[in-house]
Amino acid sequence: MEQAGKPLPPSAQRVQAALAAAGVDARVIELAVPARTSQQAADALGVEVGRIAKSLVFRAAVSQRAVLVIAAGDRRVNEAALARALGEPVERASPELVREHSGFAIGGVAPVGHAKPMPTFVDASLRRFDTVWAAGGTPHCVFPIAPAELARIAGAAEIVFD
Repeated sequence: MEQAGKPLPPSAQRVQAALAAAGVDARVIELAVPARTSQQAADALGVEVGRIAKSLVFRAAVSQRAVLVIAAGDRRVNEAALARALGEPVERASPELVREHSGFAIGGVAPVGHAKPMPTFVDASLRRFDTVWAAGGTPHCVFPIAPAELARIAGAAEIVFD
């Protein structure tokens, strides 16, 4: 897999393989600048920040399991709503827990291609867009996808944060 004449980083290749395995035709692209935040990604792509589907890992406080939330870039995750949906309180995950379960570093966590399965929730507000952009496994890589397709391939339950 190559982008602009050079191979994608291994973690981005893992995301591309997960997309292909799920039957999604989207291509992971490598940006010229890092996009560790939703705003940086939106600026690099020339899109509104809400079109960025950020993947955030939380830790369930009782079971200690990792939980993935795919949220719109212009929305904050309502941790109380997430706790209700999960059935236990949640807290921010450590960088080590994020890497252990997702296989990615913070700033490049993709919604697919994880090291370990995680309960996954997707922000219902992403449906206001035809296409959103998700992290492709590194802070420089992203891919476009329809929100319904994103929820399907991530095995995500929809959640409302408003």
